[in-house]
Amino acid sequence: MNTIPELVKHARDLMAKAVENTRREFSSIRTGKATTSLLDIVRVEAYGSPLPLNQVALVAAPEPRLLTVQPFDKGLSQAIEKAIRDSDLGLNPASQGGLIRVPIPTLTEERRKDLVKVMHKLGEEGKVAVRHARGEAHARIKKVEKVPEDDKTRGERELQKITDEHIKQIDQLIAAKEAEIMEV
Repeated sequence: MNTIPELVKHARDLMAKAVENTRREFSSIRTGKATTSLLDIVRVEAYGSPLPLNQVALVAAPEPRLLTVQPFDKGLSQAIEKAIRDSDLGLNPASQGGLIRVPIPTLTEERRKDLVKVMHKLGEEGKVAVRHARGEAHARIKKVEKVPEDDKTRGERELQKITDEHIKQIDQLIAAKEAEIMEV
């Protein structure tokens, strides 16, 4: 990676990953509706190591206010229940035979505001990652040798343009998620 277009492309890829990571983080924030991605952040202590819930059980949303978790191994039911209860999602699972039912409680106004704060923090972390990619590429562009200053300036402008685009995408994600959370 020694040409300016390569550096800009690399920065664009890093920024796109930051936006995608922010989108994934937002999908795990509860909005009052049951969605299977809600439990994506839950890790279950199974077979001697923490595994993502979706690797040890089937998660479904049969109703708007209910998730069901069907363990692949019945012996993991209690570990799965504990992992869901211990996650900071505020959920209270209950076992029924081989099925774990996870009712999604309605969100109080105070809880909604707390979730919005968490979501803004995650959004800011995404923006920091985008800016970090820009800073790294900017420093490398400055060091490129045997390239006219005009080309470096053009590369820096292009870099700023894609940075602004990615920051705008994160702002749009924040606005959409905030509206979703505050919707009663």
